[in-house]
Amino acid sequence: MSRLSVRKTYKLYIGGAFPRSESGRSYPVTSAKGDFLANASRASRKDARDAVVAARRAFPGWSGATPYNRGQILYRVAEMLEGRRGQFVEELGGGKRAAAERVDATVDRLVWYAGWSDKIAAVHGAANPVAGPYFNLSSPEPTGVVAVVAPDDPLLGLVSVVAPVIVTGNTCVVVASEPSPLAAITLAEVLATSDLPGGVVNILTGSQAELAPWLAGHMDVNGLDLTGVDDADLALRCEQAAAENLKRVLRPAPQDWTADPGTGRMTRFLETKTVWHPIGI
Repeated sequence: MSRLSVRKTYKLYIGGAFPRSESGRSYPVTSAKGDFLANASRASRKDARDAVVAARRAFPGWSGATPYNRGQILYRVAEMLEGRRGQFVEELGGGKRAAAERVDATVDRLVWYAGWSDKIAAVHGAANPVAGPYFNLSSPEPTGVVAVVAPDDPLLGLVSVVAPVIVTGNTCVVVASEPSPLAAITLAEVLATSDLPGGVVNILTGSQAELAPWLAGHMDVNGLDLTGVDDADLALRCEQAAAENLKRVLRPAPQDWTADPGTGRMTRFLETKTVWHPIGI
C-alpha cells in the first residue's frame, strides 16, 4: 500500500522550544524555479519580544561558562550538522555538488570558531604598561543580547554571523533569510540537540522589514548585526532606532562567505574591561 509521507512543519525556535507564531501566520517558501517547498512561520513582534526575553534569560549562564566549554558545544554543533549533511544538501538545493560544498564549508566554519573560543581573550586582551606599582589589565567581555539579521545565504552565511556572536559569550535573536528560511530551522534542530542551552540562539522566520526595526529599538538588545539588510532605508531606520540605547551596530556590507572570516565579527560584540590591581610587596 502507498502511504503519504509526513511533511515537515517549520516553526520558530525560541528559548530551546519550537513554537508556532503567536499570530498564527505563515508564508509560502518556494524554490528558485517557483515550486512550492513548505510553509514557514511568520513571526510577529510578540514573538520577537519573547525571543529577546529568552536570550536575556540565557545570557548569565552562557557568558559565565568557560570559553573551553563554549568551544566544545560549537564543536558538537559541527558534529551534529555533519551528521545531517544529506538533509541540508536537499534543503539548500541548487545542485547537489554545490550544496554539499556549502554544507562542508559550514561545518569547517563552526570548527574554526570553536577553536577561537579560548584564544580570543589572549589575542584581544592586553597587559598594559603603566608607570606605577600596579597591574593594568584589559580583558574582553560579551556585550549581551545581539539581534542578527541573517543574509540570504541560508546556511554558510547564517552560521558565519551567528557563530562569532555566541562563541564569545553573547546570546542572540536571529531573523533568518526571508526567501530561504528552511535550512535555518533545520539548523535550530541541530542546535537543540547539541548541548547548547535554550535561549542562547533564537531563530525567527518571517518579514525582515517587520522584525528588524522592532529588534533595533528594543531596549534590552545590546548589539545589532544588519548584515542581511539589503534595503538602505531599512538599514538607516534600524541604525536610528539602535541609537536610543547606544547599541553596537554592524552595518551591512558585501561579504564573501567562503573567505577567511578573521576575528572582526567576534570582537565587534565584545566590551573591553580594564582593571587596576596593586602589585604586592
